[in-house]
Amino acid sequence: MKQGAQGSPGTPVAARVPAQQRPAGGAECGRERDAAVPGAARGEHTHGERPVPGPRAAVRRSSVRGQILDALRTALVTGELKPGEVYSAPVLGERFGVSATPVREAMQQLAQEGAVEVVPNRGFRVVERGARELAELAEVRALIEVPVLLRLARTVPAERWAELRPLAEEAVRAAASGCPATYAESDRAFHRALLALAGNEQLVRIAEDLHRRSQWPPVRRGRAELLADAAEHMALLDALAAGDVDVVRGLVREHFAGV
Repeated sequence: MKQGAQGSPGTPVAARVPAQQRPAGGAECGRERDAAVPGAARGEHTHGERPVPGPRAAVRRSSVRGQILDALRTALVTGELKPGEVYSAPVLGERFGVSATPVREAMQQLAQEGAVEVVPNRGFRVVERGARELAELAEVRALIEVPVLLRLARTVPAERWAELRPLAEEAVRAAASGCPATYAESDRAFHRALLALAGNEQLVRIAEDLHRRSQWPPVRRGRAELLADAAEHMALLDALAAGDVDVVRGLVREHFAGV
């Protein structure tokens, strides 16, 4: 989207990060996954404007913030928002075609998730993570998820694991697209469904938070590497259905090591 472009009221406007920050090779993927921000919502929360009473205003604000949050998460995974760089809410808001408020709120959520950190009077800096921190995240994920999956392998019937196969197949299709953001989302959805069988919502929430943290800054992987990673999902389902705990243990640890 060109800077300053305006749509007519009600016309979706693509939410994009600044073009000069979009690296070669990630543009196509970014275009596929841009969030649409309603044109009618642009300009809300401006000074001197009375808020619209009732729940409708809250839903609209939440919707815009959620779409901006999705767009920023995609930009993090694709590397469009670069580790170490500082981004201001007003500048991104202008580019998205919204006020700074929903951008700032989305950035605050990302700060809680450990993706960015607040820089007073400047904006938000994308967190830089080294190999050691990523390895630590993988270790913590394994400590949490491996025992759960081993228990589930002993107790969940094979037909329940078969119900998750469409999610594994979707991850393979996402990997084939070569888009890291598309695959990251499918990867999280698959692992979320696995752990959901344990019936522990807190476990699922904590595990997903760790998973998100492990996905940025993005690890550069080509289509072949993504496909190999997705194939491990299929192999894991087969091992879980067979109740083969030794294979499950090895596959999960290897999968996490690849992040």
